[in-house]
Amino acid sequence: MSIATTVRALESVNAHTGRIVRHLILAMVLLQFVVVLLRYLFGISYMFMQEGVLYMHAFLFMLAAGYTLLIDKHVRVDIFYGKLGPRGRAWTDLLGGLFLLLPPLFVLIYYSWPSVRNSWAIYEGAISVGGIPASFLLKTLVPAFCILLILQGLAMILRSFHFITRGVALPEYPAP
Repeated sequence: MSIATTVRALESVNAHTGRIVRHLILAMVLLQFVVVLLRYLFGISYMFMQEGVLYMHAFLFMLAAGYTLLIDKHVRVDIFYGKLGPRGRAWTDLLGGLFLLLPPLFVLIYYSWPSVRNSWAIYEGAISVGGIPASFLLKTLVPAFCILLILQGLAMILRSFHFITRGVALPEYPAP
């Protein structure tokens, strides 16, 4: 399997995930609108609806992180990167991915996994009384976040390695 094929396969996971979770934005805004409308117009409040907004926000943020890295819209402390040429950027992405991105993600998976496993073992319930009885799903987002970022980090590293060694950039993943 070539580097280009591997990079494309890794990037496709986050591209598909991003296309799916982006629909949560509209659902989250509409649900928040209904929550506010019910509360301030009718004096009614439902905890499960408020937690629904929280769940959608968590799913959106955690599952779209890899997609954000894929389309290069992540937060970057750009002191030097913008002034570097393509080769310097490739080296920065390669070394940053290997030493600054991947290690913390593996540590986070390692230390969060017991909590996720225990939460699933008891199907941990709602955060608040009357809330959504699925805290185990929220905790599962932590390793899912890590896995998606690891996949995208590997794609970034391979893409950079290919450019450094061959002098030719791989085609960018097509925008949705």
